[in-house]
Amino acid sequence: MAEKFTVPTEMIDLPSKGLVYPKENALSAGVVEMKYMTAREEDILTNVNLLRQGLAIEKMLKSLIKTEIKYEDLTLGDRNALLIAARILGYGKDYNLRYTNPNTGQEETIVVDLQKLGYKNVDLALFKNDNEVSYELPFTKNTVTFKILTIDDDKKIDEEAKGIKKALGQEAGISLRLKHQLTSINGDRSTKTIRDFIDSGALLSRDSNPLRQFMASVTPDISMKTTVKLSDGTETEIDVPMSAEFFFPGSGI
Repeated sequence: MAEKFTVPTEMIDLPSKGLVYPKENALSAGVVEMKYMTAREEDILTNVNLLRQGLAIEKMLKSLIKTEIKYEDLTLGDRNALLIAARILGYGKDYNLRYTNPNTGQEETIVVDLQKLGYKNVDLALFKNDNEVSYELPFTKNTVTFKILTIDDDKKIDEEAKGIKKALGQEAGISLRLKHQLTSINGDRSTKTIRDFIDSGALLSRDSNPLRQFMASVTPDISMKTTVKLSDGTETEIDVPMSAEFFFPGSGI
């Protein structure tokens, strides 16, 4: 009998610590078991059809996750953390990228240590196995509640945006995302009320901007900012890009 091959796994901590999920959801444990990348996942990453459909990364991540979860339940921030973990487990912590030194104007190769990317500092006390946060709009004093968007929410927003573009020939803006993220207006949870609140102009810019800033500040996620040392000895903070090379270094795809 042939020996059964096993692939090592690691437990990955989620930025949300699982507090945004219902207790009955496996994600509420705050950790996800993930296996090391194999040739099978590399096949997924280089599958032409999946790349054209924009599904390669999603299929790869689903293949790596061993915990029994519904992938679409993941918040976008927790998904991002798993993507970074997948890259580290697959190809190591060092990520080489080309960067133009602002001091010399010369392009150089810098090495980013992905293990130094930290989770955002978020007050997780806001979440108690309940994906909802309350906020009083500073100008009109209306009270709204909102949720942290999941992969499923993001897909619904994308589909609606495509429908708007096809029907009206215009890009969906900030308001569409808010329609999906807000969960109540002054205690009214009706979808119609929420959409009317935005479409009627009741959500003023003087409230919308600080609301979106607050949403961003309380959303558990991994920070893609890191400090790197350049060839001239200076240090600078950069946003780490996630190109095709990020997941398949040296492939040139």
